[in-house]
Amino acid sequence: MKKRIGFVGLGLMGRGMVRNLLSAGFSVVGYDIDNEKMEALVGNGFRKAASPEALPPMVDVIILSLPNSHVVNDVVGNSLKLFEMETKGLILIDTTTADPVMSGALALRLKKRGIEMLDATISGTSKMCAEKDVTFMVGGHEDTFKECEQILTVLGRNNFYMGANGSGASAKLVVNLVLGLNRMVLAEGLCLAKKAGMDPQRTLEVLKESAAYSRAMDQKGQKMVDKDLLVPEGKLAFHLKDVRLMLDLGHRVNAPLILSSLHAQALEAEVAKGRGEWDNADIISFYEDLANIPSSNST
Repeated sequence: MKKRIGFVGLGLMGRGMVRNLLSAGFSVVGYDIDNEKMEALVGNGFRKAASPEALPPMVDVIILSLPNSHVVNDVVGNSLKLFEMETKGLILIDTTTADPVMSGALALRLKKRGIEMLDATISGTSKMCAEKDVTFMVGGHEDTFKECEQILTVLGRNNFYMGANGSGASAKLVVNLVLGLNRMVLAEGLCLAKKAGMDPQRTLEVLKESAAYSRAMDQKGQKMVDKDLLVPEGKLAFHLKDVRLMLDLGHRVNAPLILSSLHAQALEAEVAKGRGEWDNADIISFYEDLANIPSSNST
């Protein structure tokens, strides 16, 4: 029997996940502070919740897709009111790119209320999420992970159990560290090619067929070449938030993150220019500004 699902946060990632759940025959009750986002999903098994606190008694599992751990804590405590009502047996799946320490602490508090929590972080863009081409990295009790595998399989291509609560969040930071630096080095290479008089399109084609290939080239290479940056699949400011979490984790465990420190400064420079809402492929603009390459109109 399929579990009844509640869903909070119907933004770029959340919408894609909800549609995939509905396509697989799950019934979903959802909530977002933006009523238009709920209205866009009504039908085909989706229902609007009158309020967040109405969700817990109606469902077996609540999935969160929210901006950060601070918002998650606020929603769990003040909106869903999970510490005030009888919720024993409920499962909470948090897909947010979370602070591992905050995520682990929240899981411990929820467990005392009889609620199991999984930090089920996602590797992939909103476009990949809609296409079920993402990877889940999951922390929490292994039995709870197994209980929710049917749901996670509907939402992604791969699911990896990483260990105790907080380990899914840590894994996401490691993945995003490598991914973000892949984008940054791609931008650096394309900028060098352009300054050296090479054709950026041809250079990208060569890179994709070379030993330097990475999936970042497929995801962001054409956006960099075309300067197609204003309609984000992943916002630059969101990645800066992730990089700050990486640096904080590195500080806690005494891991040197030299390249990520430089990356943070580059992203901060772009946010300071008002580009935080642009696609994270905008890292190409950081290099082109430094190299004094005339800016073309971003589409």
